[in-house]
Amino acid sequence: MSRLAFIGLGSNLDDPAHQVRTALDELKSLPDTTLTATSRLYRSDPVGPPGQPDYINAVALLHTGLEAEALLDALQALEAEHQRVRGERWGPRTLDLDILLYGNRVISTPRLTVPHSHLDQRSFVLYPLREIAPQLVLPDGRSIDALCARCPMGTLEPIGV
Repeated sequence: MSRLAFIGLGSNLDDPAHQVRTALDELKSLPDTTLTATSRLYRSDPVGPPGQPDYINAVALLHTGLEAEALLDALQALEAEHQRVRGERWGPRTLDLDILLYGNRVISTPRLTVPHSHLDQRSFVLYPLREIAPQLVLPDGRSIDALCARCPMGTLEPIGV
């Protein structure tokens, strides 16, 4: 059974725009998965420890036959190929790939929380998500428009097509 999965992408190290664009292309090679849509790239202020470079973010929509944790494994393998180092929480990284939504499922395991934690508070997730899924409704019934209305863009800015 194929499900829709929204993936958040982010980078703030080693040419972040290139990291995100490359990862978007690499999502096409995931097994039993089709890349259906991608947002523009967005520049965002870092969340977390001070002194980090700005982030480049995007959101991708996949149709996937992978189960949620198998998709997580595949995404973490892509992060590893980009030399992702898991150091301090919300610290700088070459590539961050997060499952934002997986169908209409709510998942809470030691490895995976879906919808992604803080999704409703992060402009760098919400605005690219709305760009590719303007009619989206989360599993709890909240619309993407309602979430964006409560989370201003702030300094978030699109940087490309």
